[in-house]
Amino acid sequence: MFSVAGLPGELSFMFGIQPLPIDAIDRIAAGEVIDSLAAVVRELIDNALDAGARRIAISLWPQQWRVRVADNGSGMSLSDLQQAAAPHTTSKIRCSQDLDQVTSLGFRGEALHSLAQLATLEICSRRAQTREGWRVAYSAQGQPVEPETIAIAPGTIVTVSELFKTWPSRRQVPTAAQQRLVQAVIQQSALCHPSVAWQVQQNDRPWFAIAPGSCARDILPQVLPSVRPSDLQGLKIQVPNPIAAGGISADAGTTLLAQPSQGEVPNQLEVVLGLPDRCHRHRPDWVRVAVNGRQVQVGPRSPELEHTIFEAFRQTLPRNRHPVCFVHLQISPEQVDWNRHPAKTEVYLRHLNYWREQVAQAIGRSLQLDLCHSSEASQTQRVTKLLKAAEAKGFYNLNRSLEASVYGNGSSLTPLGAVALIHQSYILGEHPTGLWLFGQPSAHVRVLYEQLCRNWQLVDLEPPVVLSHLSPAQLEQLQHLGIPVDPLWSRPLGCSQGTPTTSPKIRLP
Repeated sequence: MFSVAGLPGELSFMFGIQPLPIDAIDRIAAGEVIDSLAAVVRELIDNALDAGARRIAISLWPQQWRVRVADNGSGMSLSDLQQAAAPHTTSKIRCSQDLDQVTSLGFRGEALHSLAQLATLEICSRRAQTREGWRVAYSAQGQPVEPETIAIAPGTIVTVSELFKTWPSRRQVPTAAQQRLVQAVIQQSALCHPSVAWQVQQNDRPWFAIAPGSCARDILPQVLPSVRPSDLQGLKIQVPNPIAAGGISADAGTTLLAQPSQGEVPNQLEVVLGLPDRCHRHRPDWVRVAVNGRQVQVGPRSPELEHTIFEAFRQTLPRNRHPVCFVHLQISPEQVDWNRHPAKTEVYLRHLNYWREQVAQAIGRSLQLDLCHSSEASQTQRVTKLLKAAEAKGFYNLNRSLEASVYGNGSSLTPLGAVALIHQSYILGEHPTGLWLFGQPSAHVRVLYEQLCRNWQLVDLEPPVVLSHLSPAQLEQLQHLGIPVDPLWSRPLGCSQGTPTTSPKIRLP
């Protein structure tokens, strides 16, 4: 065993326990919050969203370890800017009791101070009620340096330069890996806040953009280009609060439901999932859970809500395929314990079993087709319209009455009624024995074959066709088809009589 100074462990005890210097404490604390470019983007995005931003522009210079985030949020006054990077300063909470009622994405007051410790930090901001903006640079201790007035639109622009200038080992992450992490952070925030527009640049060139929408279902196809909007099913429901019965935890015993008080915003559960027959993944990489505006893992030891989602899809997906599913719980803040991880990526949910049950039920409802409130006539009309629309877009034309060959008692033809066209490739037909599913290309080939059989006839050719080098089996096949075969006889050189050649030729009339 060796001490930090390289001395044997026995000698290290001679120094005893001593407090660390302030610069070491600040560096350790900052490193827990900011460990990559993606962490910088995450913290600045959180501040922009807390400020009510509806447009966020992000610029990256990975080789220079530089990030700029601009938003059109509420902005900051000069007094706020002077305190923004000081240690443990925040406008989100006021006392320790507020930690149990966190309603914002950021609340610890650590991010900007950590950035000042690890990089060069500059903030420009203007409140909508004022006519002038302010630019403030900060020292390594988070103190403002020479504030100055500037012309700026309402909102905030935060620039972080020379990240990890005092911690070179943190710069060993490859650039490509940094880019993937940054993109993932932005996409996660876009799913949780669909009404926000995102513009992202890299090295002064456009990288990608995410247009705003009304719900996460509008954002997911922009995040996963291989997913079409028609492949997704969305559901948004209100869920009551759980309370423990008789002082017993709802995870271990009976769960009662608390009615929301007057003026209280009800809990909301949003589910966006890929329909299992058309949207799934080869890897279990697209099951996401968000709580109150942030994607997280839920559970003290393993992501329990993610496991619940996989179980809900177990009976519906093809073999070796995994679901596409996004679940967003927007619940009362006292149900969530955020103070578990510096990056707030892991949380505890009180009454976890109750929320798991609600998620499983919501996924089950999303996967069901609601036929209870519609009559048979309306369903038939709906299917007919759907079939006509599919025919117009399909490559093959689908007739209302098809004929399918039924083998058994002879080779009779039984009418087959078309019900639906699936994926513009498969026909779902109604048969006396049940529902039949067959591919349009195969059906098209069969139709051509039936037409060929009906129109089959022998026609004399002028002049006849002469074939050579036919095997006995081929000759027998021609005779079986009713084609007359007339062998040709040739006279080899030097022979006075006609004898068949070694490879006889035939003539087809």
